[in-house]
Amino acid sequence: MDAKKKPAQEGALDRAIGAALRGLRESRGLPARRLAEKSRVSAAMISRIENGQVSPSIATLSALSKALEVPLVSLFRETASDHADFTHVKKGRGLKSTRIVEDHSHDFVNLAFHTRRDLQFEARRVTLLRQDARPPRYVGHGVVFIHAMEGDALYRYGKTEIALRAGDSLSLDAELSHGFVEVLSDSFVFLTVQAERR
Repeated sequence: MDAKKKPAQEGALDRAIGAALRGLRESRGLPARRLAEKSRVSAAMISRIENGQVSPSIATLSALSKALEVPLVSLFRETASDHADFTHVKKGRGLKSTRIVEDHSHDFVNLAFHTRRDLQFEARRVTLLRQDARPPRYVGHGVVFIHAMEGDALYRYGKTEIALRAGDSLSLDAELSHGFVEVLSDSFVFLTVQAERR
């Protein structure tokens, strides 16, 4: 590597790490002094890192990521990618699939699936038909958002039953058992979005 280029590249890396640290800290509403208390990294050092004035050690970055409750790799999010992906699904398109769980089956259309270093996101349009077999229950990670588009159904989150009708929305932590109990109309169509940290 060219010796003249190395310092400039290192400086760009330090600035990118600093920008990521500042963005994560500010998104959590944490003053530098409070982050310093939580991480045991001095406020002066945090300021120097955020301004790209120092190359922090892995131990320092690890302490900061733990205090921010994010994976260590989140502090490198501004450094690793010179590209970004997007998916545009036209009306009526998407990957059509069927899920079979014991005697139950339902159709869905995958509208989006996006994976980054720190996040996985998927969106589906699901059609449940009224049938004797019960729809599956799920336990997972991250968060789930459901928007009812057509019909009526009962949904259970933990021990709570929720009636969903067209136009209703529901968001939940996926780590508690959840899923549809019964389709009350002939069919129930909904949009579901799930996102989880990787």
